[in-house]
Amino acid sequence: MSFLPYGLARPFLFGLDPERAHDLTLDAIAVAQRTPARCLWQQARIDDPVTIAGLRFPNRLGLAAGLDKDGRCIDGLGAMGFGFIEVGTVTPRAQPGNPRPRMFRLPAAQALINRMGFNNGGLDNFIANVRRARAFRAAGGIVGLNIGKNAATPIERAVDDYLVGLAGVYPHADYVTVNISSPNTKNLRALQGDEALDALLAALRARRDELAGEHGRQVPVFLKIAPDLDEAQVDLIATTLMRHGIDGVIATNTTVARDRVQGLPHADEAGGLSGAPVFEASNRVVARLRRKLGPRFPIIGVGGVMSGDDARAKRDAGADLVQVYTGLIYRGPALVREAARALAAAPAARPSARAATP
Repeated sequence: MSFLPYGLARPFLFGLDPERAHDLTLDAIAVAQRTPARCLWQQARIDDPVTIAGLRFPNRLGLAAGLDKDGRCIDGLGAMGFGFIEVGTVTPRAQPGNPRPRMFRLPAAQALINRMGFNNGGLDNFIANVRRARAFRAAGGIVGLNIGKNAATPIERAVDDYLVGLAGVYPHADYVTVNISSPNTKNLRALQGDEALDALLAALRARRDELAGEHGRQVPVFLKIAPDLDEAQVDLIATTLMRHGIDGVIATNTTVARDRVQGLPHADEAGGLSGAPVFEASNRVVARLRRKLGPRFPIIGVGGVMSGDDARAKRDAGADLVQVYTGLIYRGPALVREAARALAAAPAARPSARAATP
């Protein structure tokens, strides 16, 4: 397919407020995804099947959570050639998120800063949208559902929100991601600490086992962590994941560091930085996780993938699967096929890269 439509649209979109451009794009995809207009961005999916955490992924490239928070555009986004789509973060109750403006472009660094704050329409709306998405799954695509806590829920009661979210999305998910690493919900990253993480994962494991019995299938649960962790913190998380039988880990979310964008317009805005500047920090966390978790534990690498070479580097660091988000904003659908092809062409980093969860 020709990518001229995105090439024409990008100057217009980049001339708008970033959140306005984001909303317009999703609105257009939501309307067009069930019409012939989808051919403007649809492209053949790279065939590179791999089984991770008991799931058969059509290829190794996915869309990270955050782009489609309410799960409105699964079929339309999937038509770009992704092997899997992750939507959310959804919270039990609808919430508006943080005050605007709350999203900023840093084009010189191929980066974004956002402080959205889990703005979403709530669990019921989210599930209804996910249930309406059929074409992507019918073609073998994998759908991950990403859950978080409401801003108004005290951190001491965060586990309650995650249990509500897990129960709500479980019947509709191919896998569930537990997001405890956004910097835009007060105190959320404290859940990555020793005792808090232990309590959260113990509760989630127990509830997952109950839900598996109720629904007759076990849905893998992944934990999404931050890039702003030292080696000791990463090691602790790895140990805790294995102790509680969590199925996989997603590394990483956005960063609060600004060393790679100092002096650029908007660099001092509060929020999470994504795109090219987080690439190396993300890869360091992925590599550390792989060393601590061994060759068979599923890792999804995300952060700063702007090209096919970046996708391969993420896999070389130890990721079984790779996700993109900010790169899609800067590159458009061309990135999907380029990165998926690069991952398919990459030699296996480990003999067990295609293995399921131990």
